[in-house]
Amino acid sequence: SSYFRVHRRALCRARSRLQGLPRIVRTMAQQKERGCIPCTNCFVTVPQDKWYAVEVFGKYSHMLQPGLAFAGPDVMGCCVTLRSITNRVEQNEVAVSTKTKDNVFVTARVAVQQCVRPENAYDAMYRLSNVHAQIDSYVSDVVRSAVPHMTLDEAFEKKDDISLAVQQKLEAEMSSYGFQIHKALVTELVPNAEVVQSMNEINKQKRLRDAAIMAAEAEKIKVVKAAEAAADAAQLQGEGIARQRRAIIDGLRDSITHGTKEQLSTEKISELLLITQYFETLRDISAQSKAQTVFLPHSAGAVGDVASQIRNGIMQGGAARR
Repeated sequence: SSYFRVHRRALCRARSRLQGLPRIVRTMAQQKERGCIPCTNCFVTVPQDKWYAVEVFGKYSHMLQPGLAFAGPDVMGCCVTLRSITNRVEQNEVAVSTKTKDNVFVTARVAVQQCVRPENAYDAMYRLSNVHAQIDSYVSDVVRSAVPHMTLDEAFEKKDDISLAVQQKLEAEMSSYGFQIHKALVTELVPNAEVVQSMNEINKQKRLRDAAIMAAEAEKIKVVKAAEAAADAAQLQGEGIARQRRAIIDGLRDSITHGTKEQLSTEKISELLLITQYFETLRDISAQSKAQTVFLPHSAGAVGDVASQIRNGIMQGGAARR
């Protein structure tokens, strides 16, 4: 009919949605078992990884060892019932949402590894109805008591302290129920997505600032080195010009006083040097086709006036310093 077809379609859609979700199988809980012979629980095959408890008319009798075992006389499962629990180490994963001291919401994922103590298998079967819910409660209590006293950075730095606190709490509480806690690990701390984006932006801007500072330092070094190179070049150029002028002066003195005992004064030598530089300047200007330079006054005798002006300026400056 149409009624059943509609409900069948809804059931198929729900089943397809459930198939896309991760399956969580928890085997630490106790389970009912049946014997290896149909219609009776007299004989049972006990796996190596489980503890089997025998109940006679609902009352606990004894534990069975792995292998083929005789549980007791039974008729149609009315006299003897079987109950089992795994003896493997199982990992229980707990996700706890809490808030840090600096008001950042985080999700702490804690992995707890526990197993049943061989000498306390009776307590593990009959004292707790839901082992995983009990462990989840203890883990949530410890995490929500410790993390609010830490900032986000401290929570990441002190994950081992949180793990130790969770493990100590579970060992103290679960030992009386027959469970041994091997390890409690804080595997992940996940802040809010907006907080993660803000932290990444802060780190990005910090890196950009450091890069800008380093680029500025490199540019500063380039400018300083260029200035030092220019100063060294100017110094070397000045020393070269000084040696050149010294050689010119010596040559002029020797050429004029050669064969005579006449001594040239400093003023005469300066005038000769200025005249020489004057004619060299004219030569350099004439060597360039596009030179546009005007000398006022344009005569060789004007060099003497320039020399006298320089000499008078030097003498006046020396008198002013005294």
